[in-house]
Amino acid sequence: MERGGRQHCFYGSRLAPLERTELTVGLFRLEILELMRSARVVLDDNESGLSCDLTFSARTAPIQEARQILYNGTRRVMDATRFAQFGRWTGTIRHPDGEANVVDWLGTKDRSWGIRGVGEPDPPAAPPHRFPSAFFLWAPLFWDDHVSHAVFFDGPRGEPLVREGLTAPLFATPDQIPDATEETETRMLTAIHRVQYHPGTRLAAGAELDLIALDGSVRTIRFDPLLRFQMKGLGYGHPVWRQGAWRGELAIGGESFDPEQLDLTSFENLHVQQVCALSDGERTGVGALEQIVVGPYAPAGFTGLNDGAA
Repeated sequence: MERGGRQHCFYGSRLAPLERTELTVGLFRLEILELMRSARVVLDDNESGLSCDLTFSARTAPIQEARQILYNGTRRVMDATRFAQFGRWTGTIRHPDGEANVVDWLGTKDRSWGIRGVGEPDPPAAPPHRFPSAFFLWAPLFWDDHVSHAVFFDGPRGEPLVREGLTAPLFATPDQIPDATEETETRMLTAIHRVQYHPGTRLAAGAELDLIALDGSVRTIRFDPLLRFQMKGLGYGHPVWRQGAWRGELAIGGESFDPEQLDLTSFENLHVQQVCALSDGERTGVGALEQIVVGPYAPAGFTGLNDGAA
């Protein structure tokens, strides 16, 4: 998608194979060209009108995020971690509105593992201990010679449940990335976020992020959103194509929509990423601000499941 345009989505679902290295879903396939260095994503022509042939080349070492453990009462609803990696994408994308020639586009990839709140629900049981609530913020950011990275989970009062910030060097080519056992990132003491919301929504109008180093020094980063991507395009919260939902041995589908015409308080539209311009007062950069706030969240004045900012 592009600013002012439509978002196009392809969905594919299949029975998970016993062989974990089998990375094909119908017309879609992922090829690992070099472990932790490069990968290829191919989507052949299909009825959705969306297809691609893209190659990811890493520019950072893989970064393992903090372990994320969340409870609802005494029940563990999340116990997961993931690695993230920054790099560049090259190739082509064809979509119903035209074609994009992708040349060294900045981007990230990540892979999570563990227990997450996706897939088919557990059988009905006792009602939850409290009204469901979740605050998540993820910020992978590119600068000229390095990246910064932050991840947050907050409780309904704004209390930190998971909070991590770090920086890491950017390498010119995948061959320059050190061996996976060599640590390249510099981890912060902590990180703090401040988000301003568009009235009547849970969508960020702007944000600030403080990276606080071990010596107590603070680097404040300002986010100015430029472009919005709806995460339901990846299956998050989608009413039909939600992640892990059983749709048979093999199913494919697609849709297109105008993000500006969506009801942003609808549950399926709460989870978003925004491409943002960045500034820390000395440098400028570009990055993503991923966000979802479900349920009460006192710092923003949210009291219901999906009410918007005042």
